[in-house]
Amino acid sequence: MKKHIVIVGGGFAGINLIKSLVNDSRFRITLVDKNNYHFFPPLIYQVATSFIEASNISYPFRKLISNYKSVNFHMGSLVKVDPEHNILETDNGTLKYDYLVLALGTESNFFGMENVKRCALPMKTIDEALYLRNHMLLTLEEAARNKNVKEAQKLQNIVIAGGGPTGVELAGMIAEMGSYIAEKEYPEIKLGLSNIYLIDALPTLLSPMSKMAQEAAHERLKKLGVKIILNTAVKDYKDCKVLLSDGKEIETETLIWTSGVIGREVPGLPEEAIGKGRRLLVDAYNKVNGTANVFALGDIALQLTEEKYPKGHPQLAQVAIQHAKNLGKNFKRIEDEKKLIPFEYNDKGSMAIISKFDAVVDLPKFSFKGFTAWLTWLFIHIIPLVSFSSKVRLAFNWLRLFITNNPSIRLILRPKRDTTEHS
Repeated sequence: MKKHIVIVGGGFAGINLIKSLVNDSRFRITLVDKNNYHFFPPLIYQVATSFIEASNISYPFRKLISNYKSVNFHMGSLVKVDPEHNILETDNGTLKYDYLVLALGTESNFFGMENVKRCALPMKTIDEALYLRNHMLLTLEEAARNKNVKEAQKLQNIVIAGGGPTGVELAGMIAEMGSYIAEKEYPEIKLGLSNIYLIDALPTLLSPMSKMAQEAAHERLKKLGVKIILNTAVKDYKDCKVLLSDGKEIETETLIWTSGVIGREVPGLPEEAIGKGRRLLVDAYNKVNGTANVFALGDIALQLTEEKYPKGHPQLAQVAIQHAKNLGKNFKRIEDEKKLIPFEYNDKGSMAIISKFDAVVDLPKFSFKGFTAWLTWLFIHIIPLVSFSSKVRLAFNWLRLFITNNPSIRLILRPKRDTTEHS
């Protein structure tokens, strides 16, 4: 009998685990995801800022697995895990498994601030990125019509909470797009009223990266006109005012939240499996604590057994990919009754784009910035895309858009069912 592996989550970890096992006839695999597509999170901010289409960084699961006879797709959201009976419950039915792999990733953490949770704009999914795109375009249209100076400024102000790579990349992109496009396409808007605020509770931007990267990002964003506020946290958001920990307020219709993440909830697991940030505690082989055959990969996994990472591994794509490859080898070793291989993370560095032709890259032994770093960022972010056509299309679009400074996909699309009668 083939062992049935159920994988929940079709991100980097889930897809790479499938690839590592697909040619082994001893396994059959069911991929579970609430969406019908894989997408590339590092570029989602470029969807939100109307620079690229969502289809450039997305690929349908069923097309992806169409040549894999041993892999099936189940579209549904996780409802509950029953480890005692090896059953996964989804909102579209139940699945029996021999091994369960949880690779759900994380969701935005609003740190208990209900107003922020209700009104801020997160950017973790394609749906959220498209909603944010629509919101910013609609707000620009409203600002173009508004003759009241105070109201116009509130509409044009953008506050980004979170000075990590996503916040820095988003701030740089919005600042550049504004300078290239707003002046041409929104002549009614007084650009002097527009402000982009980047806020972080820590003393530096890009806190996990090198001092060189932090200083380069800070200097470049200031030149682009971004107002950087550090050592200050967002405490609340009400009546279109962002309330800061230093007592100051910023009036805005747009608070973009990139300030933190928390593991997605997995009901049914034992209490000893849940760690800090709602991540799932795993052993050196990615097996969830207190379970016999449930594993966790990627951002949701918290492994405290590796000496170099006593607080767990960073929540990066490379960790998820390496998790998946190691677990794939270990599933085969389980079947072969061989000793398992403990996971050890090979740090390949980190990077962030700041603006056009400007990025920062931290490698294990050295760091660099500028145009060379931007080319490196571009290369690294295209290679992992799933399909060849996506890579070619994205590379071509990027080259054209960076030369012209004028992407033409700023479409306000608000799909909903037309309830009017048709003859």
